Amino acid sequence: MQKYPVRPTHRKNLAAAALADLARAHFDAAEVDGPTVTARWGAIDRLVVRGDGRELAVELVMNPKVPEAVAVETIARYNRFLEASTGYGAKERARRLRKTASGSSGG
Repeated sequence: MQKYPVRPTHRKNLAAAALADLARAHFDAAEVDGPTVTARWGAIDRLVVRGDGRELAVELVMNPKVPEAVAVETIARYNRFLEASTGYGAKERARRLRKTASGSSGG
C-alpha cells in the first residue's frame, strides 16, 4: 500500500464520497464500501483508495498483459486521478515521497 501526502486545500477529497466522484470521473465507475473506494479500468485490475489522516492510501493491482495503448492511457488516467485527489503533480508526488523515505530512514 502506498500513501501519498495531500495538499491542505485538497483534504476534502479524502472523504469516501469525494474519492468516489473523482474515481468515477477518471475511471468511469467506482464502488464505495465504508471509507474505501474501489475502481478498475484498462490495465488497473483493482484500485482501492481511502483517506488516511492527511494522506491518501492507495492499493493498486495492475495487469501487465494489456496492449501498450491501453497501458499508456491507464497510467495517464491514474496520474490525473492522483493529481486531482492529492493536489500534487507526478513530479511533486515523487519528490515528496523521496523526501519522506529519506527522512524516515535517517537516524
